[in-house]
Amino acid sequence: MKVLTVNIGRPAPSAHTDGPGGLTGIGKHPADGLVRVTDPGPKGTGGSGLAGDSVCDLRHHGGSDQAVYAYAREELDAWEKELGRPLPNGSFGENLTTLGVTVSQARIGERWRVGGELLLEVTSGRIPCRTFADHLGERGWVRRFTREGATGAYLRVIEPGTIRAGDPVELVHLPDHDITTAMEFRATTTERELLPRLLAAGEALHTETLRAAREYVAKHGTPTPS
Repeated sequence: MKVLTVNIGRPAPSAHTDGPGGLTGIGKHPADGLVRVTDPGPKGTGGSGLAGDSVCDLRHHGGSDQAVYAYAREELDAWEKELGRPLPNGSFGENLTTLGVTVSQARIGERWRVGGELLLEVTSGRIPCRTFADHLGERGWVRRFTREGATGAYLRVIEPGTIRAGDPVELVHLPDHDITTAMEFRATTTERELLPRLLAAGEALHTETLRAAREYVAKHGTPTPS
C-alpha cells in the first residue's frame, strides 16, 4: 500500500462554486518533493491540511474533518474505462492518489501511517457537488458518482508530518465496527434510514455526520433489528 502522488491545487475559475471570486481549488496536480500536512483547524476557518493546497469554498470544504482527501488509483482506472477518457492522478480533486489501499471501503476511524510521521484518521466519504461535476465536465455526474458509491475518503490529521510520492501507507488501527466510508455516504445521501447505524463509529465520524445521526435518532428513534 502506498501513495502514488501527493496532489495540490491552485485557485481557478469555476461556474459552480461558492468560493470567493468564483474560484475553486479542485484542479489538483502532483507535487514535487515533500509536502507538509497539518490539522487546518475548524471548518469555515481552516482549509486544506496540505501546505500549498487551496480550498476556496470554506463553507463546504476543508477543515479538520476534511483535511485530506484520498482516492484509489484502482477506482480512477475503473472510471477511465467507463468514461472512455484518461484520468490522471488528482483528477477527482484528491490530495492522495493511492495504490493498494481499499479507500472507499475503509472503516470510519481507521488510521493510516503515511511515511514515517503523518497519522491520518478516516472520517467520511465524499459527497459530490456541482463544482466536481463542472470540473469533470460529465453530464449527470453527481447522479452517476452517487450511484457508483466509490466515494474515496476524507481524513483528519492526528499527527502532522511531511509526505511525498511513493511513501508507504500502513494501516495501524482498524476499528471493530463495520461502518465504512461507502455506508456513511449512503446514509447521508440516499439511505438516511442507515444513519442510526453510523453511531457505532462514535466520535471518529465527521462532525456533521455524527450530528445528523444523533438528530435522526432523536426524531425517529433507533430501529429494532428484525
